[in-house]
Amino acid sequence: MKFYALAAATALAATIAAPASADEIRAEARGGVLIANGNTEAVVGIAGGYDAAMGPGAFVGAEVSADKALARGADVYVGVTGRGGVRLAGGDKVFGAAGYTFAPGDNAWHLGAGYEKQMRNNLYWKAEYRHFFGDVSGGDQIVGGIGLKF
Repeated sequence: MKFYALAAATALAATIAAPASADEIRAEARGGVLIANGNTEAVVGIAGGYDAAMGPGAFVGAEVSADKALARGADVYVGVTGRGGVRLAGGDKVFGAAGYTFAPGDNAWHLGAGYEKQMRNNLYWKAEYRHFFGDVSGGDQIVGGIGLKF
């Protein structure tokens, strides 16, 4: 478990210390559902990351997230994710994501996709889907969130 905490802390430090040329740093709160092994549980979490412009309309980024199912005794899942996609008119984004999720006894690779809707100033809302492969085989997470860009 110490390794997972160290990996997440390192990824978060790299995100915060992103070069000044990075397009944007972001932080968000989110909630949704986790569907795994025939159970559906409410989930809450936070995420932080940064996206860098890769030419007109394209971007790549990195994210660290922490999510917790609200079921009694559920562990916190820490995800380290890379993402890439396109920036649409008005600053909206469509993206694909891939990464690894750490939790005691439930580590898993994940793939997903999402949409970010630029609101006013630096505020955005987001919808994202993730499918987990590995110890939580067949698990799916659907979340919505609200965040700030810096």
